[in-house]
Amino acid sequence: MKRKVTKAIFPVAGLGTRFLPATKSIPKEIMTLVDRPLIQYAIDEARAAGIKEFIFVTSRGKGALEDYFDHANELESHLKKSGKDDLLEALRASNMESGAIAYIRQHKALGLGHAVWCARRLVGNEPFAVILPDDVIAAEKPCLQQMVEAHAEVGGNMVAAMEVPADKASSYGVLDVKEDMGSMVSVKGMVEKPKADEAPSNLAVIGRYILTPKIMQNLNRMKSGAGGEIQLTDAIAEEISKGENIFGFRFRGQRFDCGSKAGFLQATVAFGLARDELREEFQQFLISMTAIRKAAE
Repeated sequence: MKRKVTKAIFPVAGLGTRFLPATKSIPKEIMTLVDRPLIQYAIDEARAAGIKEFIFVTSRGKGALEDYFDHANELESHLKKSGKDDLLEALRASNMESGAIAYIRQHKALGLGHAVWCARRLVGNEPFAVILPDDVIAAEKPCLQQMVEAHAEVGGNMVAAMEVPADKASSYGVLDVKEDMGSMVSVKGMVEKPKADEAPSNLAVIGRYILTPKIMQNLNRMKSGAGGEIQLTDAIAEEISKGENIFGFRFRGQRFDCGSKAGFLQATVAFGLARDELREEFQQFLISMTAIRKAAE
């Protein structure tokens, strides 16, 4: 009997150095995309997929991230008295009930695999999801929900995957495909950040995973991989050698790398244009800016 996926790990211990000096005083995960912080998009996606327990792997200086999910009673009272029901509803959507979130400290930056391993005791003997908030995915049906539904059919370990240009493969974990079944592929190998001419395919892993608790046993060996870090990809690939099923899932949606400045700006434009109340004014601004740049050239 396949167990439901109800726990998710959110690795949020990174320093966000690519966004300095902003991240000198605020965690990158609460930088706002339109009017919601990155972490809210990740939480909303997890909720839609049926996640009930949220495990944050944090580090020193992330207090503002923890405060974000607390109840703001005075602010709620003010909005209620002012009749600002739409804002009150938006505010309450960011609240998390007591006990729903657990915070674990990662004391050393030893890689994504190590960050996931830090949550091993809270995961226990259950399948779990991993969500990287840097990867924001615009989709009609949230990406993790798509994966949970597919995972209920096949079990095993599953990673979200997308085609990338060959010259970008060295920035990702890349799948060696055993069988291509359309929206899903079975995997015979995984390579973390291969050289462009050594990548087994152009199908790259992005920040959504559904994993079995056996992955924690593999991570427990603390094997260093690419960049001298403990790679989650390596721990998943180890399961292949044991005959376990690993699947890559081609999700339906558009992924934005909000860990980079260019990706964050692209996401801002895409999500801004998707909002009915912003679209017309924002679109006119973009058109006028394009015209001004062309004239200047």
